[in-house]
Amino acid sequence: MGATVSCCMSPDGSPKLARKAVELDDYPITTTADDVSEDTGTYLQHISDREVPDELAQESNPSDNARASTIFLNKSQTDVREKRKSNYLNNHHMSPGLLSKKYSSCSTIFLDDSTVSLPNLKSTIKCVTLAIYYHIKNRDSNRSLDIFDEKIHPLTREKVPDDYSSVDPEHKLIYRFVRTLFSSAQLTAECAIVTLVYLERLLTYAEIDICPCNWKRIVLGAILLASKVWDDQAVWNVDYCQILKDITVEDMNEMERHFLELLQFNINVPASIYAKYYFDLRSLADDNNLNFPLEPLDNHRATKLEAISRLCEDRYKELGKVTIRKSLSADNLVGVRTTHAVLS
Repeated sequence: MGATVSCCMSPDGSPKLARKAVELDDYPITTTADDVSEDTGTYLQHISDREVPDELAQESNPSDNARASTIFLNKSQTDVREKRKSNYLNNHHMSPGLLSKKYSSCSTIFLDDSTVSLPNLKSTIKCVTLAIYYHIKNRDSNRSLDIFDEKIHPLTREKVPDDYSSVDPEHKLIYRFVRTLFSSAQLTAECAIVTLVYLERLLTYAEIDICPCNWKRIVLGAILLASKVWDDQAVWNVDYCQILKDITVEDMNEMERHFLELLQFNINVPASIYAKYYFDLRSLADDNNLNFPLEPLDNHRATKLEAISRLCEDRYKELGKVTIRKSLSADNLVGVRTTHAVLS
């Protein structure tokens, strides 16, 4: 403990440094006159100093840092600005028509049934698949790995088209693929959000891109892992083979193992990360006119909201009473001590 000489001097010796071995060349070990002594020889850099690139990467990684902006929201901004400009020009020269979005008024209040703790399944899947679509469309390059290449590891027995790696999939195709898996495996909306977290974590850790040749296997691996981590009764790998008839259990196991290794077995999703992805998905939905289903506030829903509000209010009152009791007991203790000092 505290020694400046470490036995793990090679970047390959630590799993955390394996994917950043190239970046360590930017931080060479320099030797000065003050670093050399007759007793100890050349001063060796401490391992904590050599892990600076990883720490910087975690700060900018949205799947690990709640303050970092999500990748999918940044990639969608270019298209969103173009859509807003086009809508402005169209609305400026055309007479306004029927409003596509419902707005609350003095007589009617519209609320959606999606919350951060219980999101709407259909709307959440649409938003997650739209985020994947923007990842593919606005990718920086075509970096990939063989384990995710659909031509090397096909999901069906049908022949893979020759242009499979150059044609970007439409949003509808991605949505149908994910919706089929979620409906067949009976997965929840929370699992869809965790799937997106794992997907962006994989792209950052493995330094790859999601592109036409690998998007199905990457999404499948993220769903497989998210369902096992999030749901109490997880779907087995053999169950996915029943959904995707032509894939083997051995292929699923190998892909899952590679996925975990590329994530460095970091499958933790804190509440702050989950909430950030949920609200960024809602922002993505608003930017792309994917409105969550709104329903008017009727008597039944109003009574339910009032009951929840009263329950929360009662809890806060109880907490306030406990705090007052503690403060009164402390004041009484001070008063007793003061009276005892005067009498004595």
